[in-house]
Amino acid sequence: MLGRHLLGYMPVQAAQAIVGFGSVAVFTRLMGAEAYGLYALALATLTLTHIATFTWLEAAVARFHARADARNRLRDHLSTAYGLYILLALGGGTLIFGAIHLAPIDNSLKAVFSFAAVSLIVRAALQIGLETHRAGGDIARYSALEASYLMLGFMIGVGLLAMTDLGPASIFIGTAAAALIALVFDLPVMLRRARGGQVQPVRARTYARYGSAVSLSLVFEHLLSVGDRFLIAAFLGSGAVGMYAAGYGLADRLLDIIFIWFGAAVWPMTLKAFETQSVDAARKLAGQAASLMALISFPAAAGLALVAEPLTTLIIGESVRAQAAVILPWIALSGLLNGMMTYYFHEAFTLRRRTGFMAALMAGAVALNLGLNLVFIPAFGIVGAAYATVLAYLISLVICAIAGRSLFPLPLPWGDWVKAGTATIVMASGVFMIPDFETAWISLLSKAVTGAIVYAAAAYVFNIANCRSWLRAFDKPNWRPEKQA
Repeated sequence: MLGRHLLGYMPVQAAQAIVGFGSVAVFTRLMGAEAYGLYALALATLTLTHIATFTWLEAAVARFHARADARNRLRDHLSTAYGLYILLALGGGTLIFGAIHLAPIDNSLKAVFSFAAVSLIVRAALQIGLETHRAGGDIARYSALEASYLMLGFMIGVGLLAMTDLGPASIFIGTAAAALIALVFDLPVMLRRARGGQVQPVRARTYARYGSAVSLSLVFEHLLSVGDRFLIAAFLGSGAVGMYAAGYGLADRLLDIIFIWFGAAVWPMTLKAFETQSVDAARKLAGQAASLMALISFPAAAGLALVAEPLTTLIIGESVRAQAAVILPWIALSGLLNGMMTYYFHEAFTLRRRTGFMAALMAGAVALNLGLNLVFIPAFGIVGAAYATVLAYLISLVICAIAGRSLFPLPLPWGDWVKAGTATIVMASGVFMIPDFETAWISLLSKAVTGAIVYAAAAYVFNIANCRSWLRAFDKPNWRPEKQA
């Protein structure tokens, strides 16, 4: 069952990879360091605003779907969700556009933030449907909608960026248009499912209590991830932000794709098992996911660090390439720590609905990160922000893991984690033996292929996450992933 779910989300992860790497490669070439830095700041602000405004509702839609479905109250659940969305879109939208209008910034930057706000509001409407499909196990519809949205938004944005002088605003126009097109196909389906339901104030208050704490925690998580960009802008200027964001985006994007893949597939299954089966069933699924996370994410993070120089040379535009290769290995490590914390250890808090506790821990992590940045950026420059991020994530992960065990003791598959770490060291040793070539793509290809082969062999020898049984199963007739748990 777990294997079937993971494979079902592959189209979305493929689209995430194309858009993630493509956006860094294309945007850093079509925009200079200053413009890309402004885009990075606008994107960080957009994401933070989305989390503060709409994410609490999206989290509640996902968390309470299984319970509403089991009690035959799905129509009320969806009606309440859409009723809350209308209130948020009207009230929040008015505040957002008012703040943009009154902000002491030039008109071109106001245009960027305005189109970003439109994209935010339209995307939030689509997200209710996406969370419903994912929570309900309709993987095919979720994957088709999300992958189409990602690819279409990217293509429209790149087209406008190349053919007009709209600059960074082009990217947000593209995402807004893609969300509107996806809504044309999905919103009628969702409204039919909600037909006959009632907007229930009691249900709305329950969702708000749960989701507000989730949003607050995610606000702190986002500040932990991007707050240093605002400090870099203050100390070093927006051009430095562009350099930092390019390297950060390249490393963090790949790892984010991997962890989002696991989160999207495993979280609904774990939650359903927790609500309808038993704690032991939920723990079993979580333990399997933790082993698979290590199998894939450990070598991915190390691989990014090992090929930092040729990768940045090939993908990142010259205007922001200078520091990207230097910070990429550190960001790869921080991305690994962040992914394990967010998509595994935070499950203990969300399953037990102790999201307020989680938010408090993340607030402390943000304060720590910002304090470290205030010391490290003046001392070490851009790379100092990367040092601060790694240290803050490491301390935060340890604290969350210890605190979460008192709520829901998630399995700690040390055996598979040690095996994955050992196989990754073996892989790194093999890659270090490959010389650097004058041509970047030859260096990247030779190191990537060598690393993949060496790691695959080591993983098979160590049988990480019981991977041998997966490989042997391919030889069986009528094999299907769901037969392997």
